[in-house]
Amino acid sequence: MNNTGVLQDVQARESTLLRNVYLYLIGGLALTAIVSFALSQSESLMRLIVLNPIAMMIVVIAQFAVVMVISGRTEGMKASTAVLTFFLYAILTGITFSILFIAYAPEAMAKAFISAASVFVGASIYGAFSKKNVRSWARYLFMGLFGLVIASFLNMFFFSTMMDFMICIAGVVLFTALTVWDTNKIVAMNREYGGYISQADYTKLGILGALDLYLDFINIFLYILRLFAHGNRD
Repeated sequence: MNNTGVLQDVQARESTLLRNVYLYLIGGLALTAIVSFALSQSESLMRLIVLNPIAMMIVVIAQFAVVMVISGRTEGMKASTAVLTFFLYAILTGITFSILFIAYAPEAMAKAFISAASVFVGASIYGAFSKKNVRSWARYLFMGLFGLVIASFLNMFFFSTMMDFMICIAGVVLFTALTVWDTNKIVAMNREYGGYISQADYTKLGILGALDLYLDFINIFLYILRLFAHGNRD
């Protein structure tokens, strides 16, 4: 089947769209890992960027800006620009993540990555193929995300180890559920296009899906990494 045929076939398009989403996701995660590791190996660059409060603030602001651009302006964006913007975000995340190679042992990071990947893959497969209506989860997921942000903010002042432990567990559960929801959303959005989608919209839909799942995976990984850190302190 040629590409035009795929774009006109909802079922065939769903399979290729999910494949593209995962390919973008893997590429983004690989780029993040390469940038973060390479940067962590250079003491001069770490001092210049990561350990420099002003430079890191610029990087973090740039991350938020890129996410907002991808999430809110993809309709008027060229497909190639959307792809490049997604990988730019992966690079910026790699810069901020370089500090992890200093804060955590390589073994802990490897275990956290494998655990996060296992949880993520299971949740994403469920979201893609489950017949259960998970769209109704939206309100509860938003409430959970809001509660998680508030609890994390409060714990910056209380410095409670137990509270941080509970926040990490809640974070893993919440972003696992978000993985199910976001994967299901990709499938639903594909079906909403009906019998035809342009090549540009098809590519941008894949990027939007990859960004959502990228953020889910990153958060699952970070919360599991913190849980392992709690276990090492016991």
